[in-house]
Amino acid sequence: MWLFGKAGPSGFSKHSTAEQVTDGIDASGLTAIVTGGSSGIGRETARVLALRGAHVVMGVRNMVAGKQVQEAIVKEIPTAKVEAMELDLSSMTSVRNFASNFNASGQPLNLLINNAGIMMTPFMLSKDNLELQFATNHLGHFLLTQLLLDNMKKTASKSKKEGRIVNVSSEAHKFSYPEGIRFDKINDEKHYNKYQAYGQSKLANILHANELTRQLQEEGVEITANSLHPGVISTNLFRHIFTPPSFAEGFVKKLSSCLMKNVEQGAATTCYVALHPQVKGVSGEYFLDSNLAKTTKLGKDVGLAKRLWDFSMNSIK
Repeated sequence: MWLFGKAGPSGFSKHSTAEQVTDGIDASGLTAIVTGGSSGIGRETARVLALRGAHVVMGVRNMVAGKQVQEAIVKEIPTAKVEAMELDLSSMTSVRNFASNFNASGQPLNLLINNAGIMMTPFMLSKDNLELQFATNHLGHFLLTQLLLDNMKKTASKSKKEGRIVNVSSEAHKFSYPEGIRFDKINDEKHYNKYQAYGQSKLANILHANELTRQLQEEGVEITANSLHPGVISTNLFRHIFTPPSFAEGFVKKLSSCLMKNVEQGAATTCYVALHPQVKGVSGEYFLDSNLAKTTKLGKDVGLAKRLWDFSMNSIK
């Protein structure tokens, strides 16, 4: 993060909020999908995009919570165009149903915010028998992006407006396995480490955006794909770190107000990458605190990105 919150080259810092980085930006006429839009930074991202005039579709697991957020946003912003659609990223059937329903609605798609995620869970398998963090954080978003890409290409071509795909990653990608991604051991419970498995899934978010950029540029399509770290934010993602609850959990909660971002700040980089004119034409990059940032050697590994792409394509068949 920028030292002591000093503004970076973009003019923004770790203290900037989502509203601040989008101040004066008109997003009317744009349609955005935000996964995990019913809580945390996903909710704030959806709210601010709607505030700037975008039509926002929130992909949510819990439709009751999704409807409540929809109503709350409209109550605050009477002109907001926001809706909730059911989406469970750990289930390929659910992802396919969501994409099919969205595409069948005839709506265009300018922005895809792959935000939803789970963090450091005990070993569990998804409905498709894949390790849950990898399935939810990467493969669900990978499949969703594939199924919505034609819509985005048509929208970009027809509207003459750049489409943007934003993958919300994490600095935890730096703590993935030494080989980056353990393709042959994704479901290996015996050697499972919830911290490294989480890092692996977040590294996959970056590599996905990078390889997608390469392919889109080869096609000459006016769609960008970037990844970002939203910052350390005190949200319910932390519920699996301290099991059972401990003194450390209470200590972290007390420190959070001083050391962690609030939700408004946490959603800033996502909204910046999704809407800001400074990011026009920028693709295959990694952002932190609403500024360009450096990732790891593994995060720039072209060969690893291609192997991940092939593995992911085989996994979603």
